[in-house]
Amino acid sequence: MAKAEAFLKYAETKILHEKWSPDAVIGHCKKDPNWNDKSMVCTKTLYNYIDKGLLAVRNIDLPLKLRLKPKKKHIRINKRIIGKSIDVRPKEVENREVLIDTVIGKKSNDKAILTLTECKTRYELMFLLHAKDSKSVNNALSKLKDIFGDILNNVFKTITADNGIEFSNLKAIFKEYGTEVYYTHPYSSWEKATNERHNGNY
Repeated sequence: MAKAEAFLKYAETKILHEKWSPDAVIGHCKKDPNWNDKSMVCTKTLYNYIDKGLLAVRNIDLPLKLRLKPKKKHIRINKRIIGKSIDVRPKEVENREVLIDTVIGKKSNDKAILTLTECKTRYELMFLLHAKDSKSVNNALSKLKDIFGDILNNVFKTITADNGIEFSNLKAIFKEYGTEVYYTHPYSSWEKATNERHNGNY
């Protein structure tokens, strides 16, 4: 723990003052060259430290964690990425991409919400869905065509989505506009930390 003291202090600041999740902190530091040679802890260890009261951060400071319902234990199977992997996404698009996700929040009476967060400006679009499935997502995204029309490609140059099955038709939806669609790795929410932080408000 002493070796990673600087990282843990940094994590405390981000979680307490900027409302980052532990996943977002870990993901950000993994991508930041400034942390390449510094000691860090993994996401599970960071959560364990919080659970044991070893940090200034408490579970009550993690609204997402408190709202999650207990899940039954199950064996996790390998999940295939349903489209182009985030690994092949050009580096130059990172500051102009849109991150897309669905979230079920207590404040919305457990309705599913489609969120699109633009990385550079942090501008966010939200659509209430009838269900967390591909049909509902497709219906919501059709509204983007109505809103932006011929300039849709200039606004949405790339989209990085969660690997959920509800996003399986994204490529077909945006193909005519030339918008590239990429998918995060399964079970890797930190790869879209900006979107995850915004989703924490719902």
